[in-house]
Amino acid sequence: MESSSGNSSLTHLDDKGNARMVDIGQKAASQRLAIASGRIRMSADALAAVRAGNAPKGDVLATARVAGIMAAKKTADLIPMCHPLALDSVSLDFAFETDGVRATASAALTGKTGVEMEAITAAAIALITIYDMAKALDKGMVIEDVRLIEKRGGKSGTWRAADHR
Repeated sequence: MESSSGNSSLTHLDDKGNARMVDIGQKAASQRLAIASGRIRMSADALAAVRAGNAPKGDVLATARVAGIMAAKKTADLIPMCHPLALDSVSLDFAFETDGVRATASAALTGKTGVEMEAITAAAIALITIYDMAKALDKGMVIEDVRLIEKRGGKSGTWRAADHR
């Protein structure tokens, strides 16, 4: 945690060990991008209804797309140490898999801090929305594998999950 000299290697703690938001005031702005993904497993009947667009609550993926974009814009309201960001873009794509749907979110901006949390939040909320929209068909759906796939920009440059296709 904190050394006796008061220096902390944890960026969200001050020299007394109190939580703080990282000061990004002196950082240079750069183009930043983050891509996150996750999936939801569901029954064949629920998957067929989502694919056909005739689930009881309507167009599941259209609603999930809007929910994910809205969530990315509200990330700083949900995660205590996140900076409020002026996002340049957020997108959500969906892919049907054998037993479910994969959501892939990307968030981008030109700024002083990354957009990883915004992309992860967008993917997670899109998946939760799919659950909400299709739960009448399958209450046992499983949301899994929500994670960062890639990030670009900033001091640390580009990072990509080694096991991602």
